[in-house]
Amino acid sequence: MSQGVGTVETKFLTFGSVGEPFVTADGGVLPSVTIAYETYGKLNADRSNAIVLFHALSGAQHAAGTNKSVPGTDDRWTEEMHTGWWDSFIGHGRALDTDKFFIICANYLGSCYGSTGPASTNPATGKPYGSSFPRVTVHDIVRSQLPILETHGIEKLHAVVGASLGGMCALDFAFHFPERVTNVIPIATGLRSHGLQQMHNLEQIIAITRDPAFGSGDYYGTTGPVHGLALARMISHKTFFYADAIEERAKVAIVQPETDIPWYRISSVLESYMLYQGQKFVRRFDANSYLRIIDAWQQFDLFKDAKSSGAHPLFSRCRDQQYLVFSIDSDCCFYPDYQSEICAELKKADVPHLRLTVHSEKGHDSFLLEPKLYTPHLAYALGH
Repeated sequence: MSQGVGTVETKFLTFGSVGEPFVTADGGVLPSVTIAYETYGKLNADRSNAIVLFHALSGAQHAAGTNKSVPGTDDRWTEEMHTGWWDSFIGHGRALDTDKFFIICANYLGSCYGSTGPASTNPATGKPYGSSFPRVTVHDIVRSQLPILETHGIEKLHAVVGASLGGMCALDFAFHFPERVTNVIPIATGLRSHGLQQMHNLEQIIAITRDPAFGSGDYYGTTGPVHGLALARMISHKTFFYADAIEERAKVAIVQPETDIPWYRISSVLESYMLYQGQKFVRRFDANSYLRIIDAWQQFDLFKDAKSSGAHPLFSRCRDQQYLVFSIDSDCCFYPDYQSEICAELKKADVPHLRLTVHSEKGHDSFLLEPKLYTPHLAYALGH
């Protein structure tokens, strides 16, 4: 019988100094960086059983077990965060088996769950970074996690795993550090941001930045752009589920959101449900962090990275890796065509790979909600 990991705690790693700051791809300088992370399972003697798990856009380091409090998160660590976002996938006898593997999941640079981000204190001013926090890229996020591996003496990972934006991070790691990972498992993701995604992301960016309370990003100490952030979440939530699934969820959800919409009267459970999703999200996430991470998504393009580094074809440096690529047939966020593009490039480079399509009515969020559809394949790819 499978079993979870129980109660866990977040760990923190701080690195960087005046002489060795963290410099982002955009030229931003952070004198020091703290990364919040959690680990599950034990590292074996030769340090060959480590897996790095990358979370989605608004996720956190807390992937498994129960964690009711994380220092430095203020009141954003709501009850919704207490159970790990991939809890049913990690533990004894589960897809990421803690009897066999040492799993690391870190909160992204720029996020708001303990890693250095816009809400963190700028040591130069003693105030939150706010608008002065630099832009970050997916590769910056990946690079910022390397010191965790160094701290644990891990030279090569057994696997990198990630879904959605986390899948982009997994692909970025595999491409830029091919000698440091054996198995690569991208789930419902892509090699680049695509047109429809860019339009949805731009709508969210505008929703937040046009909120009068945004204050150019220096809103700490005030209520902040709660309306803009709620609207951004509503825009994104439309892509997480297949349309019919959203309606079904709305029918069974008992929600009573605050409604301060001038003259308009909420007339359906679907409208009520969407408002609730936006308002719930505002309580647990920071608007500046949302902007930084969605900007990283917007900029992501492994084709450009390959061109600048002379990698032809794209995955030519990755021939010693094994790939398992997951698609979700009802995904409206990362359409199956995006994974077809990944596999076409892997084929060009003669990289061993397998593609599996999950048949689900739950859309993009299937990877969070339906472990039975993924576990046998993950276990096989990881070598149970």
